[in-house]
Amino acid sequence: MGVKGQSGARRYFWTALSFSVMLCVQRISAQMKYSIPEETNVGSVVGNIVKDLGLDISTLVERQFRIVSGSDVVQFKVNPNSGALYVQERLDREVLCERIFPCMITLKMVADKPMEMHYVGVEITDVNDNSPTFQEKQKILEIPESTPPGRRFQLPTAHDPDVAQNTVRVYKLTHNDHFSLQIRERGEDKIPFLVLQKSLDREKNAEHNLILTALDGGNPPRSGTLNITIIVLDSNDNHPTFSQEVYSVTISENTKVGTSVITVNATDLDEGVNGEIEYTFGGELEPKIYETFSLDKVTGEIRVEGTIDFEEVGVFKLDVQASDKGHPPMSSDCRVIIKVYDENDNRPEIEVTSHSKQVSESSKPGTLVSLISVTDKDSGLNGKVMCSLSDNIPFELKPSFQENMYSLVLKQHLDREAVSHYDITITATDCGQPPLATSKTISIDVSDINDNAPEFAYNPVEIYIYENNAPGNSIFSVFASDKDLDENAAIKYNLVREEGKVSKTSAFLSINSENGQISALRSFDFESVKTFQFQVVATDSGTPSLSSNVTVNVFILDQNDNPPVILYPVSSNGSAEGVEEIPRNVNAGHLVTKVRAYDADIGYNGWLLFSLQEVTDHSLFGLDRYTGQIRTLRSFTETDEAEHKLVIMVKDNGNVSLSATATVFVKLVEPKEAYAASDVKSATSSEEDNNVIFYLMITLGAVSVLFIISIVVLIAMQCSKSTDYTSKYLQETNYDGTLCHSIQYRSGDKRYMLVGPRMSIGSTIVPGSHANTLMLPDRNRRSEETYQ
Repeated sequence: MGVKGQSGARRYFWTALSFSVMLCVQRISAQMKYSIPEETNVGSVVGNIVKDLGLDISTLVERQFRIVSGSDVVQFKVNPNSGALYVQERLDREVLCERIFPCMITLKMVADKPMEMHYVGVEITDVNDNSPTFQEKQKILEIPESTPPGRRFQLPTAHDPDVAQNTVRVYKLTHNDHFSLQIRERGEDKIPFLVLQKSLDREKNAEHNLILTALDGGNPPRSGTLNITIIVLDSNDNHPTFSQEVYSVTISENTKVGTSVITVNATDLDEGVNGEIEYTFGGELEPKIYETFSLDKVTGEIRVEGTIDFEEVGVFKLDVQASDKGHPPMSSDCRVIIKVYDENDNRPEIEVTSHSKQVSESSKPGTLVSLISVTDKDSGLNGKVMCSLSDNIPFELKPSFQENMYSLVLKQHLDREAVSHYDITITATDCGQPPLATSKTISIDVSDINDNAPEFAYNPVEIYIYENNAPGNSIFSVFASDKDLDENAAIKYNLVREEGKVSKTSAFLSINSENGQISALRSFDFESVKTFQFQVVATDSGTPSLSSNVTVNVFILDQNDNPPVILYPVSSNGSAEGVEEIPRNVNAGHLVTKVRAYDADIGYNGWLLFSLQEVTDHSLFGLDRYTGQIRTLRSFTETDEAEHKLVIMVKDNGNVSLSATATVFVKLVEPKEAYAASDVKSATSSEEDNNVIFYLMITLGAVSVLFIISIVVLIAMQCSKSTDYTSKYLQETNYDGTLCHSIQYRSGDKRYMLVGPRMSIGSTIVPGSHANTLMLPDRNRRSEETYQ
């Protein structure tokens, strides 16, 4: 076929492309499949992949719909606006697939939010765009004239990169009287042989010129030609003969250089030089064969010359020619097929196709995290790969419908506060003997959600502060921690002010919302408020925000800020003065009167002591320092004065003691006058006593009410608290007319009491307590933290 035939083929090819692009769409195992001829114009649409997959075209850009098959697949691209799959580069089936048929290119399509993966197969169909070609332009054969008819001579084969019907189908030989063409099939190959039909006569014709034409099966067919020159020689009329026309052997890949593969053997019936055989490779072998094998020209032994790799070439086909040394030499050929046995010499390869570096701790089990692709260049069991993950992680691998494709999904719920980062090791192991493995580590961070409320270390909190504190100063700080991160852990503090209730205590408190520091807006007075309670709420800045409360119990400690108050004697004008008349004949120890006083403080601050500051005669009167009773020390004599002045000072036992004074005038009268005066005085004294009793009743009533209220509050606090930590006030009145208080409270395993004049036997004064605090032994309570 000449130029005219080739131009007709081109016209047919472009005519076929101009009419249509032959496409077909079908689903094969959940995979879309298209087909398109090679040499289709760049920009031609293969198919609307989005429509065929049923995806929403408006979300393509947002979901980053893309091809992730690898950097070597760039022939196709998806239009994000129309969803069409179109040709991006020239399609040449012979370059893309070489001898592989059918030529199928698998595209992996991935879309995010949510993550999806689709497989699209594009088959590149062959068009008859290549003509058969011979490796040489001319073939010269030297044939002795004694060669008998029927002798065959192998001719070079033509090569056509096209496949199926478009490859070489027919050989034709120009007509002549001496030779014919015979085609023999060796496997998939068609080998042309030149057959001598009629004896040669060198004297008539010493040279014959023939043309061998190879035709493919295209429509119209393409062709290639080879010029054959036959030189007719004399003599040597027996050619070498191989013991087998086809030799077959199997060797392992990675066979060492120098290893013997096989030995071919040919015999020649001639004698002498005409029967000596020399072996050579056929002249049309691929260059790779010459680099891989060597042939001993004398023995016919084939040895390994280079590296054998099953993954590069699985089968070698060698043509070996045996030629004698006659004149002219005669030769014959055979085919040697060397099959390579695969060994497990390639480790699996792991490719992370798509990977989410962060996973929210709110993600549900089954959430897709990564797509994993595993390949192994070996074949059979050596190429079968099993994947596994590192232990003790909340992830698992799920195999895809396509072999060696896995999805890394969440197996259980995540907790960032327990584990915030995972290094996941993926191990791929093949099934060869011995097995080979490859590992790859991917990192995943767990992102935070606001799932933890602020926490206080202690609840409730009990603090002790002294009265008369400076307004505006800090009295205490609360602190809460949050296991979350960033905004979810940013805490604000506020006082809880319940609606519908007026809190007299929390109204004069303020709190720093940033650091939880609590300040008192006014000074506390122990005599007014001894204890109060409030709540602080800690709220994080998450969405939605979470919060928790802490109860703060505040106990006010007493200070010596109240001086003693004289209750008796009290004159009509309010001064602490009184007059007492006693008979002159009273004996020693006679009770003259009793000074009564009261201190609003408690403990040592309210413990009163009496002393004589001024007296007319120290030998006549004595004062009990605890009770305030004034008694005679001896009997009166005639020389004693009739009137005596006693100045009594009452002071408390605070660190800086406070005091008050009372003046008592004692008049000595004769017995008869005393009796008469006593009758007169009784009326007046009864009224004064009634007033004193009235004041005492009011004082005792107030103290009792405070005592009852304190007991009720403490009982309510103990019922509301879950801890065994207690602190209570117990109020009691002192004896013998001096009104005092005592407070008992507990801190951990120690029990403290602020006492009055009578102290318990075995009690101990606590150092640093301003001499008015006692520590009582208590073995029934567990140790707790003390706030002082």
